[in-house]
Amino acid sequence: MLENFYIPFAELKFHTILPMFIVIFGAVCTLAVNAFTLKFSRSLNVALCMLFIAVDLAFVLGLNKFDLGFFGTVRLDGIAILTQIIILVASLFFIILAISKQRYAEFQTPEFYTLYLFMTAGFQFMVSSDNLILILVGLEIASLSLCALIAFNDENTGIEAAIKYFIMGVLASAFYALGAMFLYLATGNLEIHNIIAFIYQNNFEPTLLLIVGFIFMIGAIGFKVSLVPFHTWMPDVYEGSNPVLAGYISIVPKIAGFAVAIRLFDVFIKSGIPWVEHLLYVLVVITITLPNIMAFIQEDVKRMLSFSSISHSGFALACILINTTQSQNAMYLYWFLFLITNIGSFSMLWLTRNKEKIWHSRYEHPYTKFQGLVRLHPMMAILFAIFMFSLAGIPPFAVFWGKMLAVSAAINTGYIWLAVIMMLNSAIAAYYYLKLIVFMFLKEPVIKPENADVYLENTSYPIKGVIGMTAILCCLSIFMVQFLLDIASKYITNSVY
Repeated sequence: MLENFYIPFAELKFHTILPMFIVIFGAVCTLAVNAFTLKFSRSLNVALCMLFIAVDLAFVLGLNKFDLGFFGTVRLDGIAILTQIIILVASLFFIILAISKQRYAEFQTPEFYTLYLFMTAGFQFMVSSDNLILILVGLEIASLSLCALIAFNDENTGIEAAIKYFIMGVLASAFYALGAMFLYLATGNLEIHNIIAFIYQNNFEPTLLLIVGFIFMIGAIGFKVSLVPFHTWMPDVYEGSNPVLAGYISIVPKIAGFAVAIRLFDVFIKSGIPWVEHLLYVLVVITITLPNIMAFIQEDVKRMLSFSSISHSGFALACILINTTQSQNAMYLYWFLFLITNIGSFSMLWLTRNKEKIWHSRYEHPYTKFQGLVRLHPMMAILFAIFMFSLAGIPPFAVFWGKMLAVSAAINTGYIWLAVIMMLNSAIAAYYYLKLIVFMFLKEPVIKPENADVYLENTSYPIKGVIGMTAILCCLSIFMVQFLLDIASKYITNSVY
């Protein structure tokens, strides 16, 4: 006879999984509302998404202690909470942008909003799981949902972008599954904290299985956060997605991938194995540098921002390589300030989008589109310039403080040449950001003043509100830095990995 199997409910620690359950419940509710309403309402669906994401964010902000739930497979620590905050803040801002003046097919589809919430839950699972299998489940939920959302784009490029993102997702999952398999064969564990404990017990003795597992994991993370050379089709994915999803892709999947990288790479970096540091060092340098070179030759602002975001991923990876408390604080500060700036940048592209490609046969946002914008819409040009100055790392705008702290962390740890490379690339990147400002302020408009309303065809009060709020935060970021650092430090020191 089999004995009765009883698990006390309290032992499961349901609060560790409740953040994901809130948005999953929201997705089911949104699906049910659309099934039982006769007429689709975009405003209602956006309001429901905002409601459940806001409730989820409020719950996550209330979490403040380390815990393991569901037999040690779900981890609730500072990194999980801090990363979920960034994911939920970004998700909340981007769903607001769905309320645009023009009605685009993707936002007129009821399934969009359900998939959006499932995608958010998938990324939350990914950063909150301590089990390699559950991380993969979260990765697949998020990636497949995001593929479908990209495909909703009514442009022909939407399907192409979705297919390319799907293929990159398959490669990431394949690399991850192989890496997890080798790590399991080497340690006999699937929980990250047990794998780390095993490596410590064996005095960081690098077995062949551990080395192979680590290399495959680098490939998996590389595809997810767009490290060179794993970025492959990512600029095409940005181009084929609408600006809302392109902005989302530039922030959320990457911070989720970096959260997993912090947990997995920490023990290998601490092992003192020279080739581990050298491999990550090379990845950092080429990821910061090569996208900057490619951004020089772009004709489209959205493609330029795609290469820009890849280069910024290199800065975040540099913080993981440095692997100190200061560098991890710097990474989260950097990514939060980058989040503010990129939301504003892609919101500007979304505001100026129209259904007819007036300026270029292929691109929606060529540089020539914004030529002489200051003479047609001065405030729009000024706001866009603020976001470009911030991305370029020009003080006192937002991203400057993140770059300064990342460079400071590198210098304090002895990575002098890495700090030099980071500063040189920041100077190089300023060229293509300032190129857009030159087009907006120093060139003549390509359209007549009486046709200037073409820039406002998609504008709405929610979009204006998001742009205005992010622009203010970019300008006043100096007053936020210490506050954000204190929050990041509180959560990072409460992490056990």
